[in-house]
Amino acid sequence: MTSLLPAPRRTRSDDARADAAHRRPLVLLAALAGVAAAGATLLVCLAGGVVGWFLTDAGAHGAPRDGLRVGALGWLTAHGSGVHVSGAQVTAVPLGLTLLAAVVVWRLGLRLGDSVSGHGPDADAIADGQRDWTVASATGLFTVGYAAVAVVTHHLASSPATAPSLTRTLFWAVLLCGLVGGTAIAVGSGRAAIWTSFLPISVRAAAAAAWRILFWYFVLSAVVLAVALAVDWDGAVNVMSQLHTSPGAATLLVGLCVLVTPNATLFTGSYLLGPGFAVGSHTLVTPTAVVLGPLPMFPLLAALPDDGATPGWTPALLALPPLLAAVVVFRTLRRYPTSRWDEAALRGVGAGLGCAVAFALLAALAGGAVGPGRMADVGPFVFQVLLHGIATFGIGGLLGGLLATWRHRSTVQRPTSQPVSG
Repeated sequence: MTSLLPAPRRTRSDDARADAAHRRPLVLLAALAGVAAAGATLLVCLAGGVVGWFLTDAGAHGAPRDGLRVGALGWLTAHGSGVHVSGAQVTAVPLGLTLLAAVVVWRLGLRLGDSVSGHGPDADAIADGQRDWTVASATGLFTVGYAAVAVVTHHLASSPATAPSLTRTLFWAVLLCGLVGGTAIAVGSGRAAIWTSFLPISVRAAAAAAWRILFWYFVLSAVVLAVALAVDWDGAVNVMSQLHTSPGAATLLVGLCVLVTPNATLFTGSYLLGPGFAVGSHTLVTPTAVVLGPLPMFPLLAALPDDGATPGWTPALLALPPLLAAVVVFRTLRRYPTSRWDEAALRGVGAGLGCAVAFALLAALAGGAVGPGRMADVGPFVFQVLLHGIATFGIGGLLGGLLATWRHRSTVQRPTSQPVSG
């Protein structure tokens, strides 16, 4: 019965309040949003540092401020600062924390974009080509607020013994706020929808397919990593037992494994593409060859294949990336149909190329030094990953695009029967 009631009328005062809500001071909103985005993940890291300090020895040594300092250093490390531990430089980034920071930046960027959507020219004026600085201004101020928190954190947490890099931290902060935050602000403010409407349909189709290939390839890599770890689960348990850790320390070690799981997933993706990765100087892990040396006692390393000759079935894993690319492009381009073969090939190859470049950039972030000596060289072989990705995802995208067009042509362009004259 409530559906029969008339909808409430919007008065002019309601419209005025709604319009005013989208015209709040841009400078204040953007700067505060940047501070909030940085502060939210920083608080999580600080809380984790205090919990870790207590779990290590039930708080028998040191003080809570030591845990706070470790949490702050972890936040800086997630922003690429690097840190010195017992004299050894650690430059690897725990991408689990970085991913958390990116999610927070994205969410707050969307809200900021909606709040400042009333600034600047309206949609019709923007579509007519009028210059609009709303997104650029909001992104810049958002970045300033985020960077201010980074500078203060670095000043309070750094010491000569740890020596995190402020330059690298600010570079990562600008990159994170510019790419993730700026995109979120553009989407939330509605500018992205206006701008993308001017792009050719082929570009939009290729970009959508590239994003879906990247997402599902990350999922595939995570599944392969989980299977490899499950197969050698006894090895991970054996590592934990040999460390003779207390329940609290074991919890911390498991938490650290979770934080670097995205790194391990990107390692697995590089492995599936063929070039593989290194876990120390002069080491190699690929589907066709495995050369390992002494490894640190870390449970996640149990997922590594055994040293020496690989089983005969592992090269078959190289077929997974092009197959996945073909399926994803086929399903995506069915939403962007075309009857032209050259257009289909362009979209499929473009999607594969975009995914290859994006994955190579992510793989470059996954490695770094994790300890002294030979452990200063850990990570995927980025350039080879890029080359193999272009070929692998490009071929898969090409096949998927052509298959989608063949399906579209066979469905739409069916011959019609001629009427019979009597």
